[in-house]
Amino acid sequence: MNKILILFAHPALEKSRVNLQLLREVRGLPGVTFHDLYEAYPDLYIDVKREQKLVEEHDIVIFQHPFYWYSSPAILKEWQDLVLEYGYAYGKGGTAFAGKLMLNAITTGGAQEAYRAEGLNRHTIRQFLAPFDQTAELCNMTYLAPFVIHRSLFITTEEACKPFASEYRKVVEALRDGTVDIEAARKAERINDLFPKFTVSGLAQR
Repeated sequence: MNKILILFAHPALEKSRVNLQLLREVRGLPGVTFHDLYEAYPDLYIDVKREQKLVEEHDIVIFQHPFYWYSSPAILKEWQDLVLEYGYAYGKGGTAFAGKLMLNAITTGGAQEAYRAEGLNRHTIRQFLAPFDQTAELCNMTYLAPFVIHRSLFITTEEACKPFASEYRKVVEALRDGTVDIEAARKAERINDLFPKFTVSGLAQR
């Protein structure tokens, strides 16, 4: 069984129906460590050694966050800047995280069709997440396709959130249990697409 570390970053969690439901679904799962960065570091002063030890103890790292301005909340960038040290995570002798898996789990207000070359945002989600992909490459980790929930602003009730939260749980459990086709997950646009589809009226997720 793989050990999974979910590094969660949301500066206004109380306003997010979707992320609240997602974390309720995966928090407490065997083999899964849920780590809320804003809760742990309200002053944004990150304990580098603690964070490095956490990653060392796990096989898979999931960055769960809203897709703010085509990237992540500020604390995740701060985390990368401090925790991924030269000679430790990358560069000469930097092999501490080698062989681990990394992916993002994100919520975005935009529809799926907006993230295409001909769409409103002119690029795919994978293209916007290229810095995470390259970070994984530099640290000798394997970057997997992200888990993505589109049109999150339109998911306005707990009932509407449930199918997405259930899908997220299935993805996390499959990663933990080693039942995901890693090569397929590397190449996909979204890791969601490797799992059975569900339909949600009016949301046009697929």
